[in-house]
Amino acid sequence: MLLSSGANGRKLTRKGQGTRDRIVAAAAALIQERGVAGTSTEDVREAAGVSSSQLYHYFRDKMSLVRAVIAYLTDAVLGAQADFLGDLDSIAALRQWRDLLVRIQRGLHCEGGCPLGTLASQLAETAPTARLDLELAFAWWEEGIGSGLRAMHDRGELRRDVDPAKLATALLGAVQGGLILTQVRRDTAPLEASVDTMLDYIESLTR
Repeated sequence: MLLSSGANGRKLTRKGQGTRDRIVAAAAALIQERGVAGTSTEDVREAAGVSSSQLYHYFRDKMSLVRAVIAYLTDAVLGAQADFLGDLDSIAALRQWRDLLVRIQRGLHCEGGCPLGTLASQLAETAPTARLDLELAFAWWEEGIGSGLRAMHDRGELRRDVDPAKLATALLGAVQGGLILTQVRRDTAPLEASVDTMLDYIESLTR
């Protein structure tokens, strides 16, 4: 296990890492439920069962905790897709990944939306450092999609005039838009329609 650092920059012990992880998990759950503005450090302290001195031993302020939550949720979102991202190098693999995204939403009863997209809507205009963290998170997600499309392009399975990077951006955009509508409508149909439309388009570019 890779140990993190506390607010003072010193490496944490395994016990300290466990406490830090518990605080971040509690903060992530509260922020997903109440939003960043609706979650106070006191709320997190009580949920994690730690003292104020413990919380500030690991995090200088609320924003440093929020940034840790972004990293935590990035790992969760991308980790749930780990068996697919990086290997989306065929239409069949892309459609299996699509099915995974739909299953995840059905398992959540279409509640909560995309944790990263939700945080982006709350923080992009008010917290520059958090926006950059989220930009990086989406870049990793996009790269996981794009590497497979590049492989298809390199093998000559996609038309030579196709830009795999643009396709990856458009496909991730379709996922995010579909997730928002799925959350609002409590129905996976919008996610299915948006991703299926992009995958049909990508398939039309194959030869």
